[in-house]
Amino acid sequence: MPTPAARTTTPASLAFHDVLSDDGTVLRAWTNDPDGLADGPTVVLCNGLGTSAHAWPALLRPDCGVRVVSWNHRGTGGSDRPADPRHIDIEHFVEDALSVMDHFGVDRAVLMGWSMGVNTMFEMAVRHPERVRGLFAVAGVPGDTFATMLGPLRLPRPLARLLTVNLTRVLRLGGFALTPVASRLPVGRRTIAALSHTGFMFPVPDPELAATAVREFLTTPIGWYMQLALSTSRHARVSLSQVDVPCAFVAGTYDVLAGARDMASAAERLRDATYDEIRGSHFIQMEQPEQVHRLLLDFLAKVG
Repeated sequence: MPTPAARTTTPASLAFHDVLSDDGTVLRAWTNDPDGLADGPTVVLCNGLGTSAHAWPALLRPDCGVRVVSWNHRGTGGSDRPADPRHIDIEHFVEDALSVMDHFGVDRAVLMGWSMGVNTMFEMAVRHPERVRGLFAVAGVPGDTFATMLGPLRLPRPLARLLTVNLTRVLRLGGFALTPVASRLPVGRRTIAALSHTGFMFPVPDPELAATAVREFLTTPIGWYMQLALSTSRHARVSLSQVDVPCAFVAGTYDVLAGARDMASAAERLRDATYDEIRGSHFIQMEQPEQVHRLLLDFLAKVG
């Protein structure tokens, strides 16, 4: 992968809101349009598990042309953990998305998902089609995500699922010992440079913003994050025959967390879907922000 030209994003102001979900969980929601003056269309972002707005450089530019509303997952980024610890399935994330839409006065919108957020938005399209105008999937599949992991290794799906689920269980059990170490890691440009040459992530044009995203991600206790991941691993494939809105898939060729082949297969099974593959990892919206953003704007223009 060529190293992208370095640049620094000048972030737009973010506004944060406390939103009450259906089961009483208080969520930390956010928007890149604090003054409510954006001219562009509204997109509801179902973000990657435990990630923040800083993982989306192009959406933080004041001139991005899109009003984004989103939220931080339960127990991460200022959102409360649910009173019932079992309320961390994809169906509860769908309820959170609806609560956030209602809070911001969004009746119907294009949903954009990244990673496990793609599961959320496809589930929402099946359960609440009247709220969805289109689906823009970035590095994620419509269900059974763990079976698609380690895609570049071409492992059989059952084996990939067995390995990744069991690794998640081990990390959950060891979270109490790992969290104090992870939360104190000095994450800066050098850390991002090292990480971007591992193959797990590739070079990014804005290392400072990427470092901010990683630091915020590491504020979540590892045990809780892995508990969230294990819960979402139970989300089965969504019946794509029930999805009747335009869809777009943007995959990373070398993504080890959401297989590109499975994304392409999902696009083929939908009546109105496009598929684009970018030479990158699971973090393509950080590595190739301009390209992903252009595809989003093209999709919004298509949906109208």
